Formats: sequence, C-alpha cells, structure tokens
Amino acid sequence: MLTMKPFDVKQIRKDFPVLGRESNGHSLVYLDNAATTQKPIGVIETMASFYRERYATIHRGVYGLSQEATQACDDVRQKCRVFLNAKKSSEIIFVRGATEAINLVAAGFGRKFLKRGDEVVISEMEHHANIVPWQRVCAEREAKLRVLPMTDKGELRLDEYQKMLSARTKLVAITHVSNALGTINPIRDIIRLAHSAGAVVLVDGAQGAPHAKVDVQQLDCDFYCFSGHKIYGPTGIGVLYGKQKLLEEMDPYQSGGEMIRSVTFEETTYAEPPAKFEAGTPAIAEIIGLGPALDYLDKIGFDRIAAYERELLTEATEKLSGIDGLKIIGTAPEKAAVVSFVLDGIHPHDIGTIIDSEGIAIRTGHHCAQPVMKHFHLPATARASFAFYNTKEEIDRLVEGIRKVQEVFG
Repeated sequence: MLTMKPFDVKQIRKDFPVLGRESNGHSLVYLDNAATTQKPIGVIETMASFYRERYATIHRGVYGLSQEATQACDDVRQKCRVFLNAKKSSEIIFVRGATEAINLVAAGFGRKFLKRGDEVVISEMEHHANIVPWQRVCAEREAKLRVLPMTDKGELRLDEYQKMLSARTKLVAITHVSNALGTINPIRDIIRLAHSAGAVVLVDGAQGAPHAKVDVQQLDCDFYCFSGHKIYGPTGIGVLYGKQKLLEEMDPYQSGGEMIRSVTFEETTYAEPPAKFEAGTPAIAEIIGLGPALDYLDKIGFDRIAAYERELLTEATEKLSGIDGLKIIGTAPEKAAVVSFVLDGIHPHDIGTIIDSEGIAIRTGHHCAQPVMKHFHLPATARASFAFYNTKEEIDRLVEGIRKVQEVFG
C-alpha cells in the first residue's frame, strides 16, 4: 500500500524567505493566508530573472526575445490547463484575479444571455466579488437575484436550493470555500442540481484552489476561477476556466489590441478564445511567475497539503475552543484551514492590533463578506487562516497572543 512521505514543514519553510523575518521584535507568525499567501523563492527568482534577462512583450514580436517570452506564457497556460484538468488550453483565460474573472462572466455571459424575469442564484456566504457583479447585471437586465441561505453552522441549505431552482434559473454563482467561515461547499451536488434545471454554474475558487485538487471536468462546472496570489504566486494574475462552447458564444469583456481578428472603421471581428478575452498587453511577468507556483504545489502534492492542513485546522480548533470567552464562527463539518472567531467584549480590530505586537499576523474585519457578518449579527470577526508552511507551534503562539489580549482587557 502506498504511503505519503512525511510532511517536512521545517524544510518547506526554508523556501519562503519572508517566514524567517521578525515582526515587532518577534519571529513572524503569518496567519492571513486566506487574504494572500507568501511566495516561494522559485516564484521570486523566476520573475526577477525574467525582468533581468528575458523581458519582452508577447505575441506581437518576430524577434527571438519576444518569441521566448511568448513561449514562456504559453507554457504557463498549459500548466493551468493541467492544474484544473481542462480539456483545452483555449479554455484558460488569463485575468487579474478571481474578481475580474467573475466580472468577465457577468458582463460577457450575463449581459448577453440574461433577460427580464430570469434568475441568478448566489449564496449568503459569498465574497462581495461574487455578489456585486451579479447585482449590477441583474439590475441592468431586469433579472432577479436570489440568495441561497445558510445555517448557523455555516452550511448551505441544499433543501432550500432545490426549491429555488426552476426554468427561470439561468446561472448559479457559488463559492467553493467560504473565505469568512472556511466552509467547503458540496460543489458537485450544487452543479448537478443546477444543470438539471438548465442553469450554467460559475464556481469562485479563490479559496478552493489553494487547498484541494480541482478537476473541472469531474465537477462539470461551466466556469471556475482562482487568483494567483492566493496559491503562492504573484498578485495581478488569475485564471478563468470556461467551457469552450460558452466562451465562443460570449461577448468580449474588454476591447482593444490582441483580442481582434480584424478592425476597420466599419466593423470589428474578434479572435477566438482565449485571445478574445485578453485585450491589451497582459501581465507577462506575473503569468510567468504563476508557473513555478503551480509547479511547487504539484511537487508537494495536494493530498499531502490537504492532510497537513487538516491537522492544523483540528489543532487550532481544539486549542482556540479551550479559551474562555472565545467563540468560533463557522462550524461546518467540512472546512478548509480557516478559523474565524470573536472574543467576549473585545472588538476584533483590537484583537488584531494587540497580537500584532507579538509578531502574529491575522485578519480582522468583515472579510469582504458583510452578509455573512449580518447573518451572525456581528460587525466583524478575527480570522486565522493557515497554509502548509504554518506549524503547530505557531498555533500555540496564536493562543498565547489571544490570552494576552484578554489580559489587556481583563
């Protein structure tokens, strides 16, 4: 029987230079990974090397330097295809991040295909980036935005979901993993039920792609998106996967150079996907930097990542639950390594400020998920989010930091 190699977190941490620094006189404990992840040295060096030695614009130059840069970007598109198990590289669209990907689908699909009386379903736990674009396009097209509720554990109400779906449902936009609660949603069931109603499904994978292997063919989603900076790659680059047929039918999101086949003053014809959705000079260095991030994840292996992060989540949940006056927000059985919490009588911003003095970085606020906060009747939470380079010793540091907060306010 095959067994996984031991997870050597100390060795992994050596690949992330920032983890060796101090913050406020203490060794840094970085627990804001749901917001953005730190970068391995391979990503940093690849981008620096590109700017030093290989920089050129892509697709338009016949000279060697441009051809090298073009090939490097094409190679990363292929890596993204493999990463998501898409059928074709042309189903991979480079965007600035998950937010732009969702806006692209809202504009390119929603504006073209939604009509008066149609319905779009989102959930109560969505990030603002998967709420606002649908509000806008529904208002524009006179469609109705419907909201799937969740329980007080932070689980979606699938019984209500089935009742909501009808012939009027044209699109379901759902998060894979909640950034505010850590809930892992039953995406396959959500997609299957939507398809049975004839609806198209977009999955916001900004929090899903960093923690588990994604297979878009197995999921059978119509769109899936993620941000590079949340999977140990650069900011300013993300990926939208879309089924080829849908991408061909959709209108372009932006207009300009590169996304055209021909332009006259009388008429413009558009290129085939993916170029159709990639107007202008792309984020070349960021695309190239995404490649080694994907390679790094592949080298470690998602099975090992998921197993280790489950250990961290279990450890953190048990130890934080043992603190008097602390309440964890989001207790679904299936969770990613995210723990949101509140302390009796202490504002989350004060929690974050005080433990920062101990060198511990967490996120406090509404996490761009104000409807989630409204559900729990809270203005904000403190959130510790873990990555595979975090350690159980850092969880102990977090617990000590929280106890110091309580002492200050005692």
